[in-house]
Amino acid sequence: METKNILYELRTKRGLSQDDLAEKVFVTRQAVSRWETGETTPNTETLKLLSNLYGVSINTLLGSPRQLICQCCGMPLDDELIGREKDGSLNEDYCKWCYADGTYTYGSMDDLIEVCIPHMTAEGFTEEQARAYMKEKLPRLDYWKRHEELGDGGQFEAFKKQLIGEINALGIEGMPKVEKLNALIGRYVNLAYPLPSGASVKFLDDGTTYLGTQLEPAFGGERCFGVLANMDFILICTYKKDGADPELVLYQKR
Repeated sequence: METKNILYELRTKRGLSQDDLAEKVFVTRQAVSRWETGETTPNTETLKLLSNLYGVSINTLLGSPRQLICQCCGMPLDDELIGREKDGSLNEDYCKWCYADGTYTYGSMDDLIEVCIPHMTAEGFTEEQARAYMKEKLPRLDYWKRHEELGDGGQFEAFKKQLIGEINALGIEGMPKVEKLNALIGRYVNLAYPLPSGASVKFLDDGTTYLGTQLEPAFGGERCFGVLANMDFILICTYKKDGADPELVLYQKR
């Protein structure tokens, strides 16, 4: 689809008039009209404003002239998977798992590979094939080429270690010690917990990236422990396979 058609479709889907859109991105109605007839294309700064307004990448606004891939893990990207800056704008170089709220979530290539292997084996790779593929692919990606430049000097890894210490200090009965926390997207782990009233409640934002892990219970059984945390809270729950029958164990503000 051409840019002019994409801009028209995005505007009308949101019920905006050309005047409405012009006001939001600081241009004239005539400028909006020229975009939608294909006479002109928004400049770079206006494309950034449109990207933020519509929640889609600039690549999408321009008709997807290139295939975006995460420059940390190599995952193909669509708009739903793109990481965000602290101000909520999209960073088209990374996925939500590798870059969240302006922060790179992986400081170790080996840690990233270990997280990716189970997903790749589920798609037909052997563990050896998956490991070899990632070890060959990752060093070619921009993040790992520029890791020393882009890294935060270990601050995020230190934060994860602090969180792990706080979680383990809770002494949840039957829950093994947490060794690692990985980036998890809210919509995949946002379980609805039942209340005594019969209602249910969710604690997470579907679009936010959290740190978490799944643990097998120390004493066996069919229920797993789920651990989720960020700067503001720690959440511990249990659930059956595929998140069925969730029970909230602890929700604690930090």
